[in-house]
Amino acid sequence: MYHRLQAIERVNEMIVPVIGWADWVQLLAHYLVFSLISVGGAITVLPEMHRLLVVSQHWLSDAQFSASVALAQASPGPNILFVALMGWNIGLNAGSTWLALVAAILCLVSVLLPSSVLAVLAARWGHHNRERRAVRAFKQGMSPIVVSLLIATGWILASANGDPARDWPLWAVTAVSALVVWRTKVHLLWLLALGALLGAAGLL
Repeated sequence: MYHRLQAIERVNEMIVPVIGWADWVQLLAHYLVFSLISVGGAITVLPEMHRLLVVSQHWLSDAQFSASVALAQASPGPNILFVALMGWNIGLNAGSTWLALVAAILCLVSVLLPSSVLAVLAARWGHHNRERRAVRAFKQGMSPIVVSLLIATGWILASANGDPARDWPLWAVTAVSALVVWRTKVHLLWLLALGALLGAAGLL
């Protein structure tokens, strides 16, 4: 029991960051940039968020990072909510529910505002110039970039529970899910529920 309590204390020490004003400004600046490069949605910049929040600054643990994404994906509403959940967890780790609320709002607004403004301006310009060869080439060229970013996101999330390269059940579920989405009209929420059940049963 004593060793168990010591392990819990070590884990808690690892995820309690000291965040000052400069850190909050840095977080805001990074999320403003994430917003502008999130082609295909905020989910595509998850690898960079993981690098910043978990690997570089240690503001979140791997488990908190993955849980934020999983909860946002499984809950009703836009999946952009994972950004607010990450901010909430950063604030809680910093030691205050008040900070958690401020951080959640800060992260969500900083991710939504620049990309929303850019999307409106780009959509208007693209509509007026939709017949130009450069515009058509740009749209076609962005497709593989978005797919690559989504694959990188999946790899980061899978890495939270070990080495995904050796986790054959994970790859089997991924392949079956991709096939079901491609060939059927089964709703994604059913697949998420099935994945949650398999994870709860310890099969993934």
